[in-house]
Amino acid sequence: MAKKDYYQILGVGRGASSEEIKKCYRKLAMQHHPDRNRDDPQAEERFKEASEAYSVLGNSEKRQIYDQYGAEGLRNGGPGFDAGFFSDSIFSDFGDILGDLFGFSGAGAQRRQRQGSDLGLEVALTLQESFLGVEKEVEVERERNCDMCDGSGSEPGHSPETCRKCGGGGSVRVSQGFFSMASTCPSCRGSGKVIDHPCKKCHGHGRQREAKKIKVTFPAGIDEGNRLRVSGEGEGGRRGGAPGDLYIVVRILPDKQFQRHGHDLLYLLPIGFSQAALGDQVTIQTFEGTEKIKIPPSTQNGQILKIKSKGFHQVNRWSRGDLLVQVQIVTPRNLSRQETELFKKLRELEAAPGRNLTESDLVN
Repeated sequence: MAKKDYYQILGVGRGASSEEIKKCYRKLAMQHHPDRNRDDPQAEERFKEASEAYSVLGNSEKRQIYDQYGAEGLRNGGPGFDAGFFSDSIFSDFGDILGDLFGFSGAGAQRRQRQGSDLGLEVALTLQESFLGVEKEVEVERERNCDMCDGSGSEPGHSPETCRKCGGGGSVRVSQGFFSMASTCPSCRGSGKVIDHPCKKCHGHGRQREAKKIKVTFPAGIDEGNRLRVSGEGEGGRRGGAPGDLYIVVRILPDKQFQRHGHDLLYLLPIGFSQAALGDQVTIQTFEGTEKIKIPPSTQNGQILKIKSKGFHQVNRWSRGDLLVQVQIVTPRNLSRQETELFKKLRELEAAPGRNLTESDLVN
């Protein structure tokens, strides 16, 4: 059998520090842990191999023996050899790492509270709703503790029994030669409890799907892609754990007359030739009511007229953007006979001697 190189297994050099070794092992343990790779039979072997390597290199005395005498020095009674090294206590060296990652330590699996998962939901708002702010009722489907058994999985009046196979620890030890590791108990699936009288409503799962309607306030000025967090409205926690949160991502629907540019509100205003040339005053309907717009004489196509502090609110601030009115000069269609004569007269005047149009006069 080929000799194993523990340094190569962990992907570190022989001069690696203890922190480097721990970091590399942590990465490999997360990547190859059997609970995360149920469809990959090779993952467990890679996990065992990495754990064996760390059990040696992560201990300064054992690493020194390995560097001098190799793995055989550890197994065959070399100087400093610990006869109990490859025993069921092997995971006592990993408590600070594996306990955080997978919920078990050298003492066996612990029944820990688990916070519920966060949920995400996309909500579409009209541009007016995002401008003014709005309260909407959204519906979220989620998993919560069964209301009949309160998450225990057992019928009311009965309680889950301690698992006989693992003694309530939630894990069992599997030995292969000199190597021993803890794995999830197949009888209770890591919960440490066995349900003999399953709840009729949730069939022993302790969980049920529910659809809940929640009122959410979208503040004035909220923009496309903004995210709101609704605390405690995600999936329910397990074993008394806190529920997750609900995250709502905002999508803004297009508007026929208005556009958003940063914190400014842009309105496209169509006007005629005479209004642009002579000036005018018009009234437009905005999201907040009517607004009078003064069109100065000689207004050009595309020119922007600004009304201060009539744009979008800046969320969590007092300031606002501006209302921008962009002029669009519209060429009339289906001219009447009188309009046609007037335009002909205008053309004659524009072509008269001494009336030379500049390039700026012809800007459209």
